[in-house]
Amino acid sequence: RGAVLHPSGAGQLDQNRRWAAEVVNDFRENLLKFLRSSSDQPFFQSAEFLTTGSYFEKVKIHNPDEFDMMLKLQAPSRLNMTELDGGLFYRLDFLRPTRSPVQVFLLENQQLSSSKILTEMFRLVHKENLEDLNQPICMDVVYSCEGSGGINLMRRNICPCSCMEVHPSQGWPLAVRNGPDVENWLGKKVRQEIRSLPIYFVPKRLKGRNLSEESWRISFSHIEKKIITSHGNKKTCCESNATKCCRKQCLMLLKSLIEGLKQRFPKELEDLCSYHGKTAFLHTLFNDSMWARQQLPSCFLHLLGALEDHARRADLPHFFVPSCNLFSPAVFPKKALAFLVGALEEQRMFEFNFEAKKQHSFVSIHDSYINKL
Repeated sequence: RGAVLHPSGAGQLDQNRRWAAEVVNDFRENLLKFLRSSSDQPFFQSAEFLTTGSYFEKVKIHNPDEFDMMLKLQAPSRLNMTELDGGLFYRLDFLRPTRSPVQVFLLENQQLSSSKILTEMFRLVHKENLEDLNQPICMDVVYSCEGSGGINLMRRNICPCSCMEVHPSQGWPLAVRNGPDVENWLGKKVRQEIRSLPIYFVPKRLKGRNLSEESWRISFSHIEKKIITSHGNKKTCCESNATKCCRKQCLMLLKSLIEGLKQRFPKELEDLCSYHGKTAFLHTLFNDSMWARQQLPSCFLHLLGALEDHARRADLPHFFVPSCNLFSPAVFPKKALAFLVGALEEQRMFEFNFEAKKQHSFVSIHDSYINKL
């Protein structure tokens, strides 16, 4: 009935992780070397990788077989960031004409083209893959999905995505300028540090809009990584076994549940993704006292209940863009949301009732897998 982890043994998992690290590092180094030595696209010569996503946050479930990496490109001058949907998607325009290499990606009125950047990224990655004769495994380069900002190298499932970096001196867009509300949890200093970080825009089409319309989605993945890595108001949280909490384990269990539900109901839950679970997780982090490691069953049920409550109320505010509701009918159909509520309630009542089913197989899976992370 439920979604259950099926991990490999600890030794095999460690071996797979070492192999994955070698694959990712090899790909990253080879692509950067190629871009810096390539003269046919100067704008990409100064690119750097931003390591974000579940693998780099150390909350990857199952074997490490998919890796998201952002190739950051520096905006050479100030940008005008025009909201398209209330704060998550934007149109980017340069405030004045530029002679930098980025000019080949501009449309009329100095608008920065997301589709041109993505197409060029695809071409360069494909070219590097063909020219690199030292690759131990051949990779097929394809667009990851319609409207996506990423490119998949299928046989390794490495997904490099170009993103435009906006310098902190320009400030964040108005809709997100205050930053996440973490002052009473992580402290005023951490909130100021977060607001001083650069922001990134990923080329991605706004759902429901014309295919020809250029748009960029704002990304806070680097800040999410920072929060998940340094997640407690006590700076010593998770530095030793004595101070470990169960936050990451709860997130991994929720990600596994979402993955299992999508496998079981691919059509009904097509709009559901792990970011919905991650967002609900970020909204629950503020109470440090409730995340004791020995309380993992009840903590996970609390997190699962929080996601169910967001779905029931059709209200899941983006953690960094509160005006954007990830469960609004425009992006998550009412029928699919109602189905999700039922599925989550079923899981909470029957499959993940730790208190009533202490001998459930899921507990043994947790003992043999999660505690080894």
